[in-house]
Amino acid sequence: MTLQWFLSSTVRQATAMRRHVQKLVNHQRDLLSAQALIQLQNALTEMDQTIQQHSGKAELQQRMDNLEKVANNWLKPYPNPAWRENVEVLLVALAIAMGIRTFLLQPFKIPTGSMQPTLYGVTSYPDHSRRASVDEMVPAAEKIEVPGGLDRVRQWFAGVSYLVIKAKADGPIQDVRPPFKLLIFNIYQTLKIGGVTHRVFFPPDYGSLTLEKRAGLNASKIYHKGDDVVRMKIIAGDHLFVDRLTYNFRPPKRGEIIVFETKGIPERARDYFGIPGDQFYIKRLVGLGGEQIQIGEDRHLTVNGERLTASIPHFERLYSFDPKLPPEDSRYSGHVDGPFLAPMFHNKPEGFRIPDRHYLAMGDNTVNSLDSRSWGAFPSEYVIGKGFFVYWPLSGRFGWGYHR
Repeated sequence: MTLQWFLSSTVRQATAMRRHVQKLVNHQRDLLSAQALIQLQNALTEMDQTIQQHSGKAELQQRMDNLEKVANNWLKPYPNPAWRENVEVLLVALAIAMGIRTFLLQPFKIPTGSMQPTLYGVTSYPDHSRRASVDEMVPAAEKIEVPGGLDRVRQWFAGVSYLVIKAKADGPIQDVRPPFKLLIFNIYQTLKIGGVTHRVFFPPDYGSLTLEKRAGLNASKIYHKGDDVVRMKIIAGDHLFVDRLTYNFRPPKRGEIIVFETKGIPERARDYFGIPGDQFYIKRLVGLGGEQIQIGEDRHLTVNGERLTASIPHFERLYSFDPKLPPEDSRYSGHVDGPFLAPMFHNKPEGFRIPDRHYLAMGDNTVNSLDSRSWGAFPSEYVIGKGFFVYWPLSGRFGWGYHR
């Protein structure tokens, strides 16, 4: 029958018709009389036999006409059948998508720069959030040249977008609205300058910051018509799939990049550091339950007295730094200690002992990462999966290679 289905359009049509009628019979079985059920089942059986016997096209067409006649005689038509069919297909697709998201692969967006340069959050140039003076950023913004044509398209696929907003009237910035979203997409964003509404379509993702913070918008500054209010180059953060299946069969291993729920972080620490309890963090797993962890002066971790080095799987890049150079933001610098970066470890030569069934996780950008050095361990049951595949943007981190 399988070969017949591929070779004959009549067989495909008859099979689809038989399946559709059987579905309607199943739906209306409690409303149909015994006589109706017998006639419908006989017509369906005859159709099955004709298909199985490899009958000719004429006989198959006759069975189809008979099945249609019996179905029209007994089955009640549904209102708006086309809409019903489309809704059913949509619901099935959504159910499959939710099943994949829950049990197999879940999309995840890197919110911050704590895993750079392994995985990137949203970055911008110039980055006003890192400077005290807006005036320092003006020369940097003026140097940004917005490309056009194919180069603009190529950069977009690489995650690079440009945001330029020019004042349409004289006056200060009066109101900046958050982007209007549809599903996961930013559709537009509005702001008022001198009483005139400025609308930006498809604004970029600002990550964990807002347009005001990234662009350093100054409410007290008076802009003149034609002035650049915003001129930035924004590089999208990495989007990846999280493998939610593997850890159902084995526990996480040291060095793997894991995703976990922030509600597993001790509540006292969440309150102190302002960590929401309904989000997800992505970090590298460095310590397992029952282990004693120390941060050495050489910026290497020591686990139960054994020093981790670049020869340990998944730590090759993290410990590839030159020990003669000082730690640097968004560069591999090892695990940095300090009173503000690592209060759980600083001035504690004995280190930190991880409770049983708990984990210790740290960002690769240990100069700029809020992680277990600050808030300690979290229960293992809050791990939801491991980093699997970067699917956007099409940068050098695209694919599986990033997590080595």
